[in-house]
Amino acid sequence: MNAVSIAPTNHVVGPRLSIDLDAVAANTRLFVGRAAGEIMAVVKADGLGHGAADVARTALANGATRLGVTSIGEAVGLRFDGLTAPVLSWLNAKGADWDLAVRYDVELAVPSVDHLEAIERTTTGARIHLHLDTGMARDGASPSDWAELCRAARVAERRGRLQVVGVMGHLGCADDPSEECNRTARQLFDWGVGTAWSAGLRPQHRHLAATAATLTDPDAHHTMSRIGAGLVGIDPSRTVALKPALTLRAPLVSVRTVGAGTPVGYGHAWTAPAATRLGLLPVGYADGLPRIASGRAEVLVGGQRRPLVGRISMDMAVVDLGDAAVTLGDDVVILGPGHAGEPTVREWAAWADTIEHEIVTGLGARLQRTTSVAATRPDVLRTV
Repeated sequence: MNAVSIAPTNHVVGPRLSIDLDAVAANTRLFVGRAAGEIMAVVKADGLGHGAADVARTALANGATRLGVTSIGEAVGLRFDGLTAPVLSWLNAKGADWDLAVRYDVELAVPSVDHLEAIERTTTGARIHLHLDTGMARDGASPSDWAELCRAARVAERRGRLQVVGVMGHLGCADDPSEECNRTARQLFDWGVGTAWSAGLRPQHRHLAATAATLTDPDAHHTMSRIGAGLVGIDPSRTVALKPALTLRAPLVSVRTVGAGTPVGYGHAWTAPAATRLGLLPVGYADGLPRIASGRAEVLVGGQRRPLVGRISMDMAVVDLGDAAVTLGDDVVILGPGHAGEPTVREWAAWADTIEHEIVTGLGARLQRTTSVAATRPDVLRTV
């Protein structure tokens, strides 16, 4: 018979995500020192899962001067959180609420003449960044449409309908600075800026580089760099030791002893090869642990790495405790900076055959979040 212990309900502490804003502060200062121009702190996707307003405030307090997000809704949310720094929104449908953006002083990226005309029809006084596709066939105006967009923007500017304050592009291969597509994109961006000037525009801001290019490609630096992943400790170029800002812990809510041959979880994907102890963690793929990492992932238990066994479920995961010195209710570190030997976000990304960005943005809303604000107010810890 299996021996099972269950933690009393009133003693259970759920999974907790700790966010270290001191790490965000240190990373911001590093980029401020590396960039040739200003730093736009990109806090889209809720600050890559770290809390948009907290990451924004910390970045601004440590040298960033502007903010970037995708949607107008995200930008207005920052305004509601009391942030007054310039903020750019660069991914909106033609029928977006342009007037709302102007009302809340949100700058807008414009990727087409259709978008430009929609803004003109809807509102007055928009500050816009013309967006050029520099080789990704994704967002931004195609080079064949760029001259027309620049001319139309200049006409609208002369009418007093809007002001062109920036030109932006994106590098598709910046994580590998040796890729030829980076050189092509830089040349195309320079051509795009020149075309804008030939149309009579005088954009103050010119931004092409994001995290990786800011670290590895000085030729991509212009008046501003957009830093998102780098703020929270992710370096796609893998050239700099940034400071990860997340730690995810969960308690052992049950511990059981099982004999050899005991199957575990859905589909009996793992069977105990020998007698062992199994611990149950109240965290699963609904909380952001990728199911595809089943059979590969590890966690830190009592100071040692132990494997997750069986399939990661929606709400739970099972760890083979072996002889780890832990008891019911003890914390298990699922991921963190790695300083104590715990798995890192990079390792989880490798186990899931994905990138670190997907891991951190996928961490779910059920996780209790604790944010240290020592970077700006050392006496405060806030639990969300």
